[in-house]
Order: sequence, then C-alpha cells, then structure tokens
Amino acid sequence: MPRFTSPVGNGLIAVDRWTEPSQAYFLTHLHSDHTQGLSVHWSRGPLFCSPITARLLLCKFKGFDASLIRDLEVGSAHTLALISPSTGGEVKVRVTPIDANHCPGSVMYLFQGELGCVLYTGDFRWELTSERANMTKSMLLDALNGEKVDILYLDNTYCNPCFSFPSRKDAAQQVVDIIEKHPDHEVVIGIDTLGKEHLLLHISESLKTKIWVWPERLEIMDLLGLDELFTTDTSQTRIRAVPRYSLTQNNLESLNTICPTIAIMPTGLPWSQNSPEKGAFTVPYTAHSSFIELEEFMKVIRPSIVAGIVSSSYCIIDPEHHFGEMCDVNNCLAKGHNVYFKVMKGSHGFKVRKKEGKTKVLASVRRSGVNIVRKERRGVKIEECESDFEVPIGSDCSS
Repeated sequence: MPRFTSPVGNGLIAVDRWTEPSQAYFLTHLHSDHTQGLSVHWSRGPLFCSPITARLLLCKFKGFDASLIRDLEVGSAHTLALISPSTGGEVKVRVTPIDANHCPGSVMYLFQGELGCVLYTGDFRWELTSERANMTKSMLLDALNGEKVDILYLDNTYCNPCFSFPSRKDAAQQVVDIIEKHPDHEVVIGIDTLGKEHLLLHISESLKTKIWVWPERLEIMDLLGLDELFTTDTSQTRIRAVPRYSLTQNNLESLNTICPTIAIMPTGLPWSQNSPEKGAFTVPYTAHSSFIELEEFMKVIRPSIVAGIVSSSYCIIDPEHHFGEMCDVNNCLAKGHNVYFKVMKGSHGFKVRKKEGKTKVLASVRRSGVNIVRKERRGVKIEECESDFEVPIGSDCSS
C-alpha cells in the first residue's frame, strides 16, 4: 500500500522535491527554497504546476524542456494513473490545485483517491479578511466535498503564538505612510525575485508613481502583465525595489552619502537592521499565515495528522505541538484508507518509537539556532510501502 515517506526507493509522487526518482513531480511555487535541485538540465519526469508557474518557470530556467511541464487549472480536479513499483498495478490519484494566496502561481495540492486524502499547503496565507482567501476556502471545501484530510502538510513558518500580523492591505498602507513622511528621501524596498507584487502595486497607485526594479524583475512583471507601472530608469522615480539580500545597514549608509535614503523591509521576520532613527524600517507584510490564521485553518480542515514543512527556525514551530488536539490519528483507517506514513529524519511532526512490541507515534518539538532567514523547507513523497519501519495509521498509537 502507498504511504507518505522519506525520499528513498521508487516513489510515486514528489512535491517540491527534485533529486530523487519519482513518477510525477509537483511544484507549489517558484521560490528558490522550493526549487532546490531543479535546473535547466532537469529531466526526471513530468512536472505539474499552475499555468502561471509554468510561464515563470520557463523564464527562470531558460532552455528548460517545456515538454516536461503539465500545467493544471487551479480549482479543477485532475486524475493521474500511476504504476505501483511493487505490484505493477495501476494506482489512481486525483489532484486538485488550490490557490495558496502566497505569490503569483502558488498553489496547495489536494491528493485524493487510493492514497487516501492528503493536503500539502506549500507556502500559503490564510488571510480571510481578503476576498481572494475566502474564494480559496470555498474552492478547498468544494474539492474536499465533506471528505476528511488524513495527512496535512502545513506551512508552519510562523506557527508560534508570538507571530501576529496585520492584513497585507493594512501593512501595504503602512509602507505608503512611511514613504509619505519622507518626501525628500530616496526609498529602497527589499523584495524577492517573485512575490509582493500587490504591495508594489499599492505603493504605485497610492503615490501615483512608477517603481524601479532590476531588469530580471521587470521581465517577471511583464509576464504577469504589470510592467507598465515599473521601470529600470532611475530618473523616473525615487522609489526602488531592490533584491532583499542587498538591503543591509552598510549599503544604506553608503546610499546616504549620495542622497538622503530610507530602507523598508516588508517581512514577518525580525530584521536586525530595523532602526527608524537610522532610516531602516520593518513592516510586517508577509505572504505566510500568522499563528491565528493557522489556527483558523486547522479548525476548518481538522486533519487526522498534521506535520510541518518547515524543518528549522529559531523558535518552536511544530504544528502538532500547538494543534495536536484538533487531530485524530485513528480516523484514517476508520475511513477505509490503509495509509502509511514515515517522517523525514530530523524533521518536525512525528517520531516513531517501538516499545514492548507496540508502536507509538510521538509529537516532536525541537528548537534550532539556525539563522531564520535561511530556514530549510522540505517536500514530500508518496511511495510504495515495503520497509519494516512503518506505522499504519489507526494502529496502536495511544499507549
């Protein structure tokens, strides 16, 4: 029978994993921490993604074999027929991409069928004050159609009660307010290669100005149909969107030797350079869910099992630690799904312990001193269950 497991053996499905054998590969979005191992030379198998991500992928990896890409309409169910490596029989899986409300093209994946019901969120924002997020909620509930999620792989980037954020609309207005209070300053805003487009649009429309971006970023804006509000000519605007890694205190000091300049970092992470008196501002604009939003999401989904996709941070981020009471591991077999799972070595989520002939599933809670800006994320693989190190969901896990 199939299971979700670590990347060993002949897998069936891989999500955001690119270096191990699999029959089908799924990409949630095009941020670099989800494409590690993916390159212009990659050719392991069919790559499934949203139509927007498909266009962006060919832009990022120029020369990529486009015949490998299978774009999936968001909100629609698609059926895959895979081959069991152990039996040679057909394994049918129904997959529905759901808008993740994270960055352009980002999706969650809902897998249903002979593998049970598994939801992989990728990075997402469950911001129900926005119309778009409410549409996502309706789309997801329609796709589930009353079915319970057996395993939820959750974006636990900010899965700690200390993280609370305003809506992105309110945070964007905070950025505009800062800029308006500094009418004689140049402005640099730290962003990634993809994401925060709505923030830049809000700034541009509110202040009636274009925004400078570097050439590669303008190419992305062109693909998204947003290029008219952006420029690579510094003489046209005092506001520049620059790569996030370039926004340092030393660079800001250097810019101020040329002309008065302020820096704005839109992020949910604490920024060490946050120092308004020196012209460095942090605004809590993030495309990841806050703790309260994750809690609301869990109340809606109520999976049998939850495991985080972020494996390291500077604080406890284990969703099972915070939301375990909302889960019921014994419900999986009650539905008739013989789903097996094993968690990657060193990850958060669940540990397996054998004692006196019984198997226990234990919550794992860890701390890590890893730099929060370099958090590691992980994907997930479905593969045939042949190992003797396995836990059938619904087995004796209560003792």
